[in-house]
Amino acid sequence: MSEILKDKLPRKEKRIGRMSIEGSHGARGIFGRTKDSMCAMLCIEEAGHHDDHAQMGVKMENSYQMGPGKRFPVPAVTDILNEVLTSFLKEKKSNIRSQRMSREITEEIKDRVKELMIPRYKIVVLVYIGQFTGQSMQISSRCQWDAANDTFAYSSFKNNSLFSVASVYAVYAE
Repeated sequence: MSEILKDKLPRKEKRIGRMSIEGSHGARGIFGRTKDSMCAMLCIEEAGHHDDHAQMGVKMENSYQMGPGKRFPVPAVTDILNEVLTSFLKEKKSNIRSQRMSREITEEIKDRVKELMIPRYKIVVLVYIGQFTGQSMQISSRCQWDAANDTFAYSSFKNNSLFSVASVYAVYAE
């Protein structure tokens, strides 16, 4: 290609509003603008795979499934919560390391709920542990969700020295 054509090509792309950008971490973008519209394409390459032809990731087709095929089983999850809280805290005293214990209980509940293999639900598990000295305590939560598909399960445990409340929120992901 002659020097004149090499010089004219960037000026022509600049005139029609097209610009090619290469950023850090192998990210490349092509931005173009016409009189009525603007388009942008971004391609991110994996580290170590730098070649001239960037491969786009696999694009999945939409399923157009607007509701869950299998509902979240609240009674089964409530049974899991009761079993886990009882097994972990039945013989514990109020001087336990509640931060570590609540983390272990949360992980156990999350693993057992995931074993139910409920597709398209995101699981959020919350566990509260506190010393029981005759006081009252109220725990509330607010969520913005779809009341037809999203749900929750909860359970509480109490012995002579501590209490615990566990909640599992199931949020449907379309």
